[in-house]
Amino acid sequence: MKITFIYPNMMPGKLGDIIEPLVFALLSGMTPTDTEQVLYDQRIETIPFDEPTNLAVLSVNTFNAKSAYQIALQYQRRGVPVIMGGHHPTLLPEESLHFATSIVRGDAEGVWPEVVEDAKQGRLRKIYEMRSPSLKGMKVNRSIFKGKRYTPVSLVQFSRGCRFNCDFCSIHAFYGDDIRQRPIGELVEEIKQFGRKNVFIIDDNLFNDIDTAKELFKALKPLHIRWGCQASLEVGANHDLVRLMAESGCVSVLLGFESFIENNLRQMKKYWNLAYGTYEEHIRVFTDYGIMIHGSFIFGYDHDSTDSVPLALDFAIRQKLLTARFNPATPLPGTPLYERLRQEKRLIHDHWWIHPDFRYGQSWFHPKGMTAEQLAEACYWARTQFNKYGSILRRGLNFRSNSHTFRNICVFLAVNWITKHQVERKFGKPLGYGNGLEASAVESILGKYIH
Repeated sequence: MKITFIYPNMMPGKLGDIIEPLVFALLSGMTPTDTEQVLYDQRIETIPFDEPTNLAVLSVNTFNAKSAYQIALQYQRRGVPVIMGGHHPTLLPEESLHFATSIVRGDAEGVWPEVVEDAKQGRLRKIYEMRSPSLKGMKVNRSIFKGKRYTPVSLVQFSRGCRFNCDFCSIHAFYGDDIRQRPIGELVEEIKQFGRKNVFIIDDNLFNDIDTAKELFKALKPLHIRWGCQASLEVGANHDLVRLMAESGCVSVLLGFESFIENNLRQMKKYWNLAYGTYEEHIRVFTDYGIMIHGSFIFGYDHDSTDSVPLALDFAIRQKLLTARFNPATPLPGTPLYERLRQEKRLIHDHWWIHPDFRYGQSWFHPKGMTAEQLAEACYWARTQFNKYGSILRRGLNFRSNSHTFRNICVFLAVNWITKHQVERKFGKPLGYGNGLEASAVESILGKYIH
């Protein structure tokens, strides 16, 4: 039996500078060894639809859902069963089953060997689901990436789930209150085996348990790796924790500042951002230890105005952040934000991710303090201003973090070069990998959702 793993691109064209999709290393590690496996990542290569295969397996999120549906139609015409998993099929199973033979809801651990066996026997069920499988004994087969031109950064995962329930985030919708961790020793052995020095820990919240996080960092220190992660702002109030992060090789963190307006943070269920000190104080703690900061800002909440975006831009440049995201709030299905906007009839289209008019970077809801067009234009303006060469030079001259070491300088220049060109490459493009026969078929099948 042959399985073709596919990661759909969310828009036309090759993106480049793409990181390995860890999900397929996990699936490959759980697949019986007598099964032939191949991976095609549409972000960097063309999918050979006519290549013989017995099963097509797609990882689907909301932004690449339309492409995934187009790909599924190609395989359906060739009589190949299609399996879809990921956040989007989990949260919108009815929509996904218009195109998939079967979907896997939630995590694949515990059900994937059964899916493969059922495919071999020609008895696939529509839905497979197993909530809260243990992460102990996780097998990761990275040979599936051999020969692919990915960015030389390896993704690893220590835990799943998050103790917070932010209004805009789909993580809690996917996992609920369930939080699980791997044995620290297993993660350390995995990093030793693949041998790369550049690592990103993709946990949604690596700091659900501070004592465990400290033990993890102590275990990472002897590996002499360079790693990054996401972190919530209260981490910056724990100097001992940040010191351990730096000593274990942490070079960058993604911090969700989101907004400077207290009422927005309350609406986001993220008022705790202000509970442990000012944003500037948190930044100072990380940069004092040489850790560079990716900043995230979200706009379009009810207390925003057209002045909110320039305020965040000025802050991000003044604080000399490594990178910054200036995004319209994205109403992802399953989130409180989506449900509130839907009930208030402020979504421009409920199923914006499959609508033919949607373009990347635009706002797909009506904010209260500005128009949708003003919101999208302001966010794009901030991205372009932040990534101008003058801004990059000014931010690079941050000798506490961005220019703290030669290694940091190299990371800063590489990341900003990639970010600058990705902003220009993505903005304004439609979702889906083209506007041909498959795009029309998707719109026809899902017409009841679009109109």
